[in-house]
Amino acid sequence: MVGSMDLPAKGGFSFDLCRRNDMLQKKGLKLPGFLKTGTTIVGLVFQDGVVLGADTRATEGPIVADKNCEKIHFMAPNIYCCGAGTAADTEAVTDMVSSQLQLHRYATGRESRVVTALTLLKSHLFKYQGHVSAALVLGGVDCTGPHLHTVYPHGSTDTLPFATMGSGSLAAMSVFEAKYKEGLTREEGIQLVSEAICAGIFNDLGSGSNVDVCVITKGKTEYLRNHQLPNPRTYVSSKGYSFTKGQTEILSTKITQIKPKVEVAEGGDAMEE
Repeated sequence: MVGSMDLPAKGGFSFDLCRRNDMLQKKGLKLPGFLKTGTTIVGLVFQDGVVLGADTRATEGPIVADKNCEKIHFMAPNIYCCGAGTAADTEAVTDMVSSQLQLHRYATGRESRVVTALTLLKSHLFKYQGHVSAALVLGGVDCTGPHLHTVYPHGSTDTLPFATMGSGSLAAMSVFEAKYKEGLTREEGIQLVSEAICAGIFNDLGSGSNVDVCVITKGKTEYLRNHQLPNPRTYVSSKGYSFTKGQTEILSTKITQIKPKVEVAEGGDAMEE
């Protein structure tokens, strides 16, 4: 009698973990919730190009980890990308795609197109099914004109004249929907983006500190770091913050003697070649 053969694994999706999680939830186990992105990032298209904006607060749960971080990432000389979500993910994804675009420029000798960056980003994020927590606003100007896209962590994308992402996106979108119009000038675009970011800073606890702006036009990019400082430090002690010697206890002391320098005398026979 021929022994039973192992059947090959079936194709398609496996829903075993979904059934397991459903069973555990029915038995009283509380499943982990979703974490807030804690950011306000925006972008809009104006008559000559694209304006991107972001706040500068980085959070670890309820703690402000960095008051002045950079959320507008370089992708190519004509393309920049705002990132919301896990800081390490947004940094890693944008750096990886930026290097791929650089290699593509070396190979072709041509300027990168925004749709190329968009395709690389969405393909990478879709592959990881949302586990790479990067929500992006991608903007740039290439040979086909100005472009603005949003990229969600699962890989879906939108192409819009103005866009917002992050936990402060609703406050920023309310400003855009009330005041955006086609044919904005450069100054009007910067003002509107700054106002939208400020709406996120003052109405969302995950967003805060300063306003960064990036203006991309044909052949030129301006990164306006700390364009606005709506939250200046208001209290500084008149006495200063100098600390007298002896306020901190010294637990141990170790002195390491540095070996004396050895002098090498010149001269002698030169080595033969």
